[in-house]
Amino acid sequence: MKATVETMESESLIDRSAWSVFSDLVKVRLTSLVLLTTLAGFYLATTEGMQFVLLLHTMVGTALLACGSSVLNQYLERHHDSLMPRTESRPLPAGLMHPERALWFGILLSITGCFYTWFLVNLLTCILGTLTLALYIFVYTPLKRLTSFNTVVGAIPGALPPLMGWTAVRGSLDAGGWSLFLILFLWQLPHFLAIAWMYKEEYGAAGYVMLPNVDPSGKKTARHALLYTIFLLPCSLLPVHFNVAGSMYAVGASVLGAGFIWQAIKFSSALDRTRARHLFFYSIIYLPLLLLLMTFDKVF
Repeated sequence: MKATVETMESESLIDRSAWSVFSDLVKVRLTSLVLLTTLAGFYLATTEGMQFVLLLHTMVGTALLACGSSVLNQYLERHHDSLMPRTESRPLPAGLMHPERALWFGILLSITGCFYTWFLVNLLTCILGTLTLALYIFVYTPLKRLTSFNTVVGAIPGALPPLMGWTAVRGSLDAGGWSLFLILFLWQLPHFLAIAWMYKEEYGAAGYVMLPNVDPSGKKTARHALLYTIFLLPCSLLPVHFNVAGSMYAVGASVLGAGFIWQAIKFSSALDRTRARHLFFYSIIYLPLLLLLMTFDKVF
């Protein structure tokens, strides 16, 4: 039996390239989103020409912290990930990397990211990055097995990267940067609720306490998703109020926000996996389009 397991693990290692294992370990798609929002915050905070060297350092520091967070998160959740079909093929539950090696790799990435950001960007951005890491690893990750409120808590570190991009340029926590934080914070909630609804059985079996698992009827999940999209619409217009983006952005953000609300309404009316998937996919389209509009119609 042991020989069979070892043979299967060897075949898995052959089938999956080193890059595939690494990209899964650092969650390349999630890290890419983090970098996209950081870039948006940096660009929107810039008023007198892009500082490309500073931008490079900001992106590298943010990437190191994001990758470190992902690795440490997977280390802490490796046993729970093995119980979910959607995560059982990740490097640690699949046996493609030794847990202790992943732990030290995550620690190295995180520490390097903190010091890199401190010395080559600025102290405030380093503090925000360290706070993001700490909240994600030491607060959000354990809360996922204790309370459904974890989604709200987890949205805080998820919303800090654009603020990091902003502070890298400005060196201060201005209202414009906080408006970006608020948009990202509210966007994540219906996005996460849609995922939690689609995989509620898997989350429940793995011991995660998500809102759909404590709300069998789905009414509270639907109500929360709808309320967050409603709150997001006026908040998405704050960059106009704070003179970050112009009137064309205001029109586009209003249209996109109305579409988000409509998807949440349809989800609320049906409460099935298909509508949850539609809400999820709309959330994926919504954010990059909103950021693109904001950067295109930036007020210089």
